[in-house]
Amino acid sequence: MLELGGGKTQADAGDLIRDITEAEFMSAVVDASNEVPVIVDFWAPWCGPCKTLGPALEQAVRDAKGAVKMVKVNVDQAQTIASQLRIQSIPTVYAFWQGQPVDGFQGAVPPSELKAFIDRVVQAAGGAAGDDGGLEEALATADEMLDQGAAADAAQVFAAILGEDDKNARAYAGLVRAHLAMDDMEQAEAILNGAPAEIAKAPELEAVHAQIELAKQAAGVGPVAELTAKVEADPDDHQARYDLAQALYAKGHAQEAVDHLLELFRRDREWNEGAARAQLTTIFEALKPNDPVALKGRRRLSSMIFA
Repeated sequence: MLELGGGKTQADAGDLIRDITEAEFMSAVVDASNEVPVIVDFWAPWCGPCKTLGPALEQAVRDAKGAVKMVKVNVDQAQTIASQLRIQSIPTVYAFWQGQPVDGFQGAVPPSELKAFIDRVVQAAGGAAGDDGGLEEALATADEMLDQGAAADAAQVFAAILGEDDKNARAYAGLVRAHLAMDDMEQAEAILNGAPAEIAKAPELEAVHAQIELAKQAAGVGPVAELTAKVEADPDDHQARYDLAQALYAKGHAQEAVDHLLELFRRDREWNEGAARAQLTTIFEALKPNDPVALKGRRRLSSMIFA
């Protein structure tokens, strides 16, 4: 049986949980969450429920054996961060992964719910229990086929894996990606919609859902040259810049698309109900977690949010 994420289980317990200042938030939470999910406990010395939740949450983090880390933030001493994250009551707990909040809750909750919360966070970071060694090898082979352009062959292997393990999120996602590569959007959507409920929120399926959404957008984008000219003529034409980012991504220019969306966010983060940030999130989800475009883009977005 293959065991994934084993390196995280050896973390020094003393390194798992610590108090941080507001000045340390970027490095201890946003940057650190690119390597391992970071649980942030917003508390205050005068908060009664915080005294109950804090020790229970710390124990749940220790029980995770390095799959997550935890920092504690005293809101009385970190009012800027609390305001930026709209902390309205305490205790409030957020989980950060790759620079962004991915889950959270307010108030004291029982230990069983804390375990479920951490399990969700670990799953979101791809730290679920590993597959059978044979299936893992087959998945790697299918991924390689897909990367080399043999989408039909990859689809057959992914389908065979699902015959052995019908709840394998990576195989479901691979099968969707294979049909997208074959320009079979209808079948890709059908496969995604048919995934078992137990894995519907798995990171792999969230990623291919984002890829489908971006592929749909590509059908209606305008010419890159025309949109570029519009943005150059009027840098505050937010719709043109947003459309240009869609067109660039559709043409395979992910970095340029992200750059324009970040510029749009910088100019007016609330434009069109936060459309720039939402589109950035979709692109980051569609890219591989270790893609340099996603890693750098997430950090730049976080820097703007928490500036």
